[in-house]
Amino acid sequence: MVVDLQFMSVLASVIVGPVVVGICLSFAMEWMLTPRATVFYRRSISAISLHVGSWLLLFCLEMMLFRRPWFAMGNVLAIQLLLVLVNNAKYHAMREPFLVHDFEYFTDAIKHPRLYLPFFGVFKTILALCVFLGVLAAGIALEPSVLGVASGTFWLGAWLSGLLVSVMLLWIGLRLNRLPVTLNPSVDFLAMGQVTFLWLYAVAHFKHQVSTPECAWAEVVSNIAAVDSLPDIVAVQSESFFDARQDYNVIDKEVLSGFDRICSESVNTGRLSVPAWGANTIRTESAFLTGRSADDLGIHQFSPYRHFIKHRQVTIAHQLKSLGYKTVCVHPYPASFYMREKLYPELGFDHFVDISDFNESQKVGQYIGDMAVANYVKSLLRGDEQPVFVFVITMENHGPLHLEKANEADKEAFYKEHQPENCEDLTVYLRHIRQADRMIDALRDHLAVSPRGGMLCWYGDHVPIMPKVYKQLGLPSGLTDYFIWHSATSDTTCQSPTMQKDISELAPMLLTQLVVCSANGKSDKS
Repeated sequence: MVVDLQFMSVLASVIVGPVVVGICLSFAMEWMLTPRATVFYRRSISAISLHVGSWLLLFCLEMMLFRRPWFAMGNVLAIQLLLVLVNNAKYHAMREPFLVHDFEYFTDAIKHPRLYLPFFGVFKTILALCVFLGVLAAGIALEPSVLGVASGTFWLGAWLSGLLVSVMLLWIGLRLNRLPVTLNPSVDFLAMGQVTFLWLYAVAHFKHQVSTPECAWAEVVSNIAAVDSLPDIVAVQSESFFDARQDYNVIDKEVLSGFDRICSESVNTGRLSVPAWGANTIRTESAFLTGRSADDLGIHQFSPYRHFIKHRQVTIAHQLKSLGYKTVCVHPYPASFYMREKLYPELGFDHFVDISDFNESQKVGQYIGDMAVANYVKSLLRGDEQPVFVFVITMENHGPLHLEKANEADKEAFYKEHQPENCEDLTVYLRHIRQADRMIDALRDHLAVSPRGGMLCWYGDHVPIMPKVYKQLGLPSGLTDYFIWHSATSDTTCQSPTMQKDISELAPMLLTQLVVCSANGKSDKS
């Protein structure tokens, strides 16, 4: 009887109380999510099993560490609350829920806090840390260990039983799952709920294998005529560049006067569909370099460089190297970010130039300015016997834009009349876009007089994060802008129609224009 009472006491303390209350609160916490997923009782048995199994597994791990059931419950709910808040912050900024691939950004936020913490909120981060430490201390001090209520043997059996139940629930959830993963995060998130969404994307990530087909560009490159001199090529992925004038008619036309001029001379120009909104630059970057679309990459589209580090890709850099080009990447930020220092040699680049080649005096706002990068690129193009391909990833216009302030002159200069209400971030953005416009002029003018001739490809990786502006003026289309220019066309007006393309089509277009230019060069010599 004593044993039975002891058993019932521990059972009520460890199972009936904290576990039941914790699971109920866990489902209730989903009402805080943005977007709000389908209510739990309308989901499938597999989705509910995955949610409950995940919660119980974390609870068992917390019990193993602290042996305090109510404190363990609070810790598990705190972990879920953190994921909810991070999800909401990401969705607010990028219109995409938190993905399983995003867990790696927790370590990146420690290494590069300026890029991440301002979107979550520095005050929120400090407050959350203080609350966690306070609860940790209070929980350990105020709640007694279960070892004081039951024997260690009894506790070990109870813990193993809970662990076994959690694993069984997870197995049932994955085994019975019939929910299709559409790879449209917002759609899947709404249908599955946050926990199931993370599980099924993780499973898809580990199960899905992307083939590495032979690059179709090889045939294009083989058509390039044998000429004595190939043009230098500069491809610029301009941070957050898009022609905001097409979405907001309050902006003065002269903000992008250089862009307008070069578009009128370009062999290809138009708007670009990119797989990113506000951030996730590497999705656009990888699509340009490899010519592989999001559909082609499948689940790996959300973190392509993690896949590329294990599976070799054929890129435009490889193709140009086969023609005798020297290949250089210029990115004024630490090379370790996104593992570029390890990956870029495998992507066909001879040399990677990072922030160590620049200095603090070259910053414009928070990052190295576009004109400093333009001057560095021009130095790479001087006097080299080989033709050079330079791939540039700029940083000047990277957010958070709200960390900078617009001055009164800018509020008047960039608009047809004056800055609209709640559009301070747009003014800061336009101030940096004007520098990007000057970078276009500088590179164009340098390539136009180069003895070898030159090609300039320019595109934006995504639209910027400006939620207050979008609330005031409306959401932009999400398209960015591009052009492909050749020095041979600098004195003419391009008659090509404006075309909307996918980012994966841009590098093949660039190589196609190189074929045309090399053929023209050969005919001129003959």
